[in-house]
Amino acid sequence: MSRKENLHQLTVTALFAAAITVMTAYMLHIPIPTGGYIHLGDTLIYLAACLLPFPYAAAAATIGAGLADLLTAPMWVLPTLVIKAVVVLFFTSGHRRILCRRNIAAVVLAGLFSPAAYALAGCAMAGTMAAFIPQFLGTLVQGIGSGALFLVIVPALDGVKLKERLGV
Repeated sequence: MSRKENLHQLTVTALFAAAITVMTAYMLHIPIPTGGYIHLGDTLIYLAACLLPFPYAAAAATIGAGLADLLTAPMWVLPTLVIKAVVVLFFTSGHRRILCRRNIAAVVLAGLFSPAAYALAGCAMAGTMAAFIPQFLGTLVQGIGSGALFLVIVPALDGVKLKERLGV
């Protein structure tokens, strides 16, 4: 990869990290009764994972979500760094279109993995498995919302050839 291409990838990564932070921490930020909040930042993580090669997508996801947690719920930063990096692995940026079979399957896998991983982290923090169900259900609602939004907007992004326009 040339220096120019690398700079382009880093710039897109930084823009995604910033957008993920803002979308996760502040926009459409809906508190849930079991603690925490519902956000649509994962939609942007999924999109970054479909547009950028893994190291860049993982950086955007972990930096963006990690900063959002640092600003809103610092105890979740470490689990978030691991969980979001794994979530990115489910997706592919190698297909010419964003909406491909693997990325559709990835939405489902990420929507199940993320709540389970956060629920296990919540159990470790609480010191009891009783925290699993409330944490899992709250995060599952968020995952469904983020996945649904991703599946709704991606056909339009493919229609305007976003991958080609971004040069990623």
